[in-house]
Amino acid sequence: MRNYQFSDHKNHWKDSDVEAHWDRVAGIYVAENNKVKAAHDQRFHESMLHLRLSGAHNILNITSRDAEAEDYIKKQYPNVSITHAEISAGLMAEALRLRPGIQQQKIQSYSNLPFEDNSFDRILSLETLEHVADPMAFLNELQRISKPEALLVLSCPPATSEIPYQLYTSLFGGHGEGPHRFLASAEVKVMFSKSRWKLLFHKGTVLFPVGPPAFQQLGERIINAFQGSLLAELGIRQFFVCEKY
Repeated sequence: MRNYQFSDHKNHWKDSDVEAHWDRVAGIYVAENNKVKAAHDQRFHESMLHLRLSGAHNILNITSRDAEAEDYIKKQYPNVSITHAEISAGLMAEALRLRPGIQQQKIQSYSNLPFEDNSFDRILSLETLEHVADPMAFLNELQRISKPEALLVLSCPPATSEIPYQLYTSLFGGHGEGPHRFLASAEVKVMFSKSRWKLLFHKGTVLFPVGPPAFQQLGERIINAFQGSLLAELGIRQFFVCEKY
């Protein structure tokens, strides 16, 4: 197994390249996700199981894309405060069109977030880490802006998802992922340790992202039975729950 302890984890692109990609596909983002809506929306259903919310919590959703997380969170906890942080102005415009009145914050770089220290007690980061030019700087920034004992709920695809992603894109198109590096769960865990996030929970999900509902549900039963094994690493969405310390 590769020793990630001595890696700087940096990627070869810039955050501005990520911004440019999502700006280009902002107009088709929602329509393309709706083609695989069950697999797409699973991220929100799973997140709600781990955020441990109450009406007093101050949440950062980074990066927020079309801010769909707002619908799921506010349905159960209408009084929580949610800040949707996004690097793409195009997606922010889509989010505002679909959800007028939401609270949004434009970010310029994942390595320098425009928030004060100790601002949030919950951070939701769905499918973002794999796009960040400097993942360690990003996780350190999330640590900085989190309150003591804050929870971070983070999802990202594992390294094993690269070939299925390429096959899906070649066959069906979609909005693409732009600059990205799908990360082995072992590397993600090392990065958490380096950035002083205590890992509480890790789970592989979405073994079968397409197909009839019964087929997808079978995939979840299988992957749930083999958590902690190599099979769980084949789930295209890995969930991590961490606590600041």
